Amino acid sequence: MTTTPIVALQKPKDISLDEIESELHSIWHQQDSGATAALATRSTTFTMVIYEPEEVQQVLAALGFYAGYIDSNHGPQTREAIRQAQIAYDLRVTGRVDPPTLARVRQEYDQLSAAQKQYPNLDQRGFSLSESISAHNPCRIISLCPTFGEDTGVTAQVSVYCPVQKKSTGNLVCCEYINLRGTKAALGRASDLIASLTLPELPKFVWWKATPSPEQLIFQNLAKSSNCIIVDSSYFSEAEAELKKMQELIEAGTYIADLNWHRLAPWQELAAAAFDPPERRDSLLDVDRISIDYEQGNAAQALLYLGWFASRLGWQPISYIEEGGIYNIKKIHFTGPNDLAVEAELAGIPVADTGEVVGDLTGLRVTSTDKNANCCTILCSETTGCMRMESGGGAQACMVEQVTALSDQRADFMLGQQLQRWGEDILYEESLAMVAKIISLL
Repeated sequence: MTTTPIVALQKPKDISLDEIESELHSIWHQQDSGATAALATRSTTFTMVIYEPEEVQQVLAALGFYAGYIDSNHGPQTREAIRQAQIAYDLRVTGRVDPPTLARVRQEYDQLSAAQKQYPNLDQRGFSLSESISAHNPCRIISLCPTFGEDTGVTAQVSVYCPVQKKSTGNLVCCEYINLRGTKAALGRASDLIASLTLPELPKFVWWKATPSPEQLIFQNLAKSSNCIIVDSSYFSEAEAELKKMQELIEAGTYIADLNWHRLAPWQELAAAAFDPPERRDSLLDVDRISIDYEQGNAAQALLYLGWFASRLGWQPISYIEEGGIYNIKKIHFTGPNDLAVEAELAGIPVADTGEVVGDLTGLRVTSTDKNANCCTILCSETTGCMRMESGGGAQACMVEQVTALSDQRADFMLGQQLQRWGEDILYEESLAMVAKIISLL
């Protein structure tokens, strides 16, 4: 439940820290003065800044393709709007925001008049933190919602949300929500204000629901003031360039966590288990061929998995070739220990519906050109299988295992897990560093 109606502060110029803190104080004063109100626990765990740009929904709304809420949720309605735009502009129909689609809708939007750029869609960004997180973590959420159009400063909505507890303890766990809206330029000017709104002595997280933007002043300031920048590389439209950008940020001292990395855990664990038996352990060093299939549209998971596998076995990349074709084949060659020549293949598999996560792994095959090596292993997704992997042939007897994906791969669920393990992830950093080496060969 919400302890009071949402209070909106709206002025033609940038709002001030004092106004926001005054409204929060007023809300808490009303809550604490209630004769029968349960004791409310205020923000005591962390501050999170959520950057919710949602350019695509706003552009599609102005162009007349999208009639839903502006909510950062690319569900069926958003995907259908993207498909309709792709049909209208004679683009490949995927329902995904690929680079050609994004470039075209931006071009069409730029040609609209100021009046045509207005849209009636209700903006619901700013209250999207999963209740599974807010119900157990009294925290402060600061949502940054960039808008299009004239720069009239920053407006704010301030509220306190206290979910009803399933187990009655007499206490309420409450989150403070501060939603700031304005153009990118206006929010950039408010960088100092945003930093001032974070609670001292508590961990500070930034959930950047877009591709990393180190060129933006607001990103720079948030990176300096936060303990961790959280991203989801399944959002990335150009995985290679943006993963490289993330590596550069880490090298510059910014702590980055990628929700998409944790979706690989079942694949990593099953691959490790396949070579755990004593009779197969040594044969891991004979692996010189690896093929990774992923759902076409985003190669981030495939690259991160390859980075993990190569970094564990001590491979060094020497060439990266894009062959293209229906599977968008990429070939990466490595040199392994004892001058072992290794070839990796990444293949994007066309799928009818990508679902919420674009680029999920579908199949993996590791083997050796040494026919006596006992290392052939095939891992298959439960949902898509891997006929292409099993048709590879060869005299080796392959171990075939089915990977059970995480029960919930949604970004907000993964975020809840990340908040419990936000220390430095050396394995991820070493894998990403290997990915950066691979990408540098393009």
